[in-house]
Amino acid sequence: MLKTNRLTKTFGGLTAVSNLNLELEQGELVGLIGPNGAGKTTVFNLLTGVYVPTEGEILLDGQNIVSKKPYQITALGMARTFQNIRLFDSLSVLDNVKVANHWHDKYSLAGALLRLKSYYTGEEKMTNDALELLKIFNLEDKRDELAKNLPYGEQRRLEIVRALAAKPKILLLDEPAAGMNPNETHELMELIKKIRDMYNLTILLIEHDMSLVMGICQRIYVLDYGKIIAHGTPDEIKNNPRVIEAYLGEEA
Repeated sequence: MLKTNRLTKTFGGLTAVSNLNLELEQGELVGLIGPNGAGKTTVFNLLTGVYVPTEGEILLDGQNIVSKKPYQITALGMARTFQNIRLFDSLSVLDNVKVANHWHDKYSLAGALLRLKSYYTGEEKMTNDALELLKIFNLEDKRDELAKNLPYGEQRRLEIVRALAAKPKILLLDEPAAGMNPNETHELMELIKKIRDMYNLTILLIEHDMSLVMGICQRIYVLDYGKIIAHGTPDEIKNNPRVIEAYLGEEA
């Protein structure tokens, strides 16, 4: 589904990501972990067109997407959430989701301006689709609330809902459990597994909460100073000396 070949990004004299080779198979739930500043979010920005790679290629379903714009990559089937929540604060919960749903609307500009039947039919379908997603994430009763008025954990969930509304094949989650308490994190872990199965998604997950990563990921890549230092199953990763050294430092 997704493959990078020698993906590299430099900012002036700093190499943020170096020769990254990463693969995702259909339906997998894969983790990308590493210490702060390892380059994880830079990888997501490269995959989604926010940054253009200095070198290397990114293949989505076999198509090289390097130099494509973020909206073009979304249209090809890859959506994301952000480390820092990026909701439309002054829109309602429902409208935040419908914004992403409009990517798939079937009515024309003329239909919208003239309020033709196609407009009302399309809007009704988008509303129903959005409400279905909100229900899965227990946000249906908050449909008319402004996004900025939601508690932090619900804002995190809403951002995932909005990404799902774009109907992606691949979902990139950037620290979805950040700021959540253990109870909320456990609920989120179950939800991520549920949506993966319901929508036949392929998921790449950045997360610092190791209980979540080890609990749901089938494979894990470990990034340190922009390079992959380990790759394997959760059991292989948590017992890997290089990973322990990257997180805890080397013994004197």
